[in-house]
Amino acid sequence: MLRSANWRSESGAPAPKRIVLADDATRADVAWRLACEGTALLWQGDFQNARLLLQAIARRCDRKPRKQGSTPLEDFNLHRQAQAHRARILAMLLVHIEAGHELTLKRAPDIAKACEEAYGATTEPYLCSLRELQGVIGAHEWRKKGVFIRSIDSPIFPHYGVFSPIRGEYLELIAATPLPENTEKAFDIGTGTGVIAALLARRGIPNIIATDLDERALACATENIRRLGLEKTVCVERADLFPEGTADLIVCNPPWIPARPSSPIEYAVYDPDSRMLLSFLNRLADHLNPRGEGWLILSDLAVHLGLRDRHAVTAAIEAAGLIVLDRSEAKPTHAKASDPDASLHQARLKERTSLWRLGVPGGSRHTRRQPTTA
Repeated sequence: MLRSANWRSESGAPAPKRIVLADDATRADVAWRLACEGTALLWQGDFQNARLLLQAIARRCDRKPRKQGSTPLEDFNLHRQAQAHRARILAMLLVHIEAGHELTLKRAPDIAKACEEAYGATTEPYLCSLRELQGVIGAHEWRKKGVFIRSIDSPIFPHYGVFSPIRGEYLELIAATPLPENTEKAFDIGTGTGVIAALLARRGIPNIIATDLDERALACATENIRRLGLEKTVCVERADLFPEGTADLIVCNPPWIPARPSSPIEYAVYDPDSRMLLSFLNRLADHLNPRGEGWLILSDLAVHLGLRDRHAVTAAIEAAGLIVLDRSEAKPTHAKASDPDASLHQARLKERTSLWRLGVPGGSRHTRRQPTTA
């Protein structure tokens, strides 16, 4: 019997050209070989067995020794190639989801709420990869329990497709840096979950505008601000970086790696040609009040990977007509920073996250310090 369904892929991957049926009798080696050949497997068996099969395929992806480049940049490129290959293979195990986000496989969880949060309502069946579905389910669990943020003494609840604030060191930098005198208004550029706007509000700034272009991020930030009871202080707006007007403090945490993302969520990590970083710097002076400050949060991992020249950031700041008032930095504390088996370990060992305090010449009361390069 022939059936049809829509194709869904958050990464924008095309629908597979060939699909075969698979079930509990399908061996991992067979599934692995078919996936490598570009043949997708539509699962018909027990849901928990599908999870086990995906894990078995992943082990086969990972058992091949990683190639080592002669430079950090070559290591990074090989790492990205391996990631892309792994993602393509794992995406070949598919599930069929009925209208209303119903998964009818034996021992399948109730996925309706998770899928509606991620995709919205649907009245038609669709196919998607089991790996993507697992991501949707995982995001739903994080959205339910939240991520506790020490600097605001509250949890933040990330939505599917919105980068979770798991790197706490940059928030600690924001919490510890002195505010400009008489700060009455602040902008949080590229707010994501809204965590920076919430932190600025907790620090007593009475008027904050948090901006983003992504609809999921706008919904996520709005919900988090409401949960925290900060609606009278923080306004979430859709804007291409800057809202209208000027502010005493403008904070931006752009993607840290100047490379091309391979899926929508990677736009939180990868900034092609440093477009967001440079746009923020080049437009900052026009939106700062007299004696106002712009705070740029940036990791130097790209420098250690050979993706950015050591002096590129300071050169871009100078080209934008800005000065560096001060700079503080912190060492990352996440698990990969100290794991010798983690990818790109040597570069991660050297990584530091910096908060650059920027101003316009003659516009700030603060003493200017000579920055270190990054």
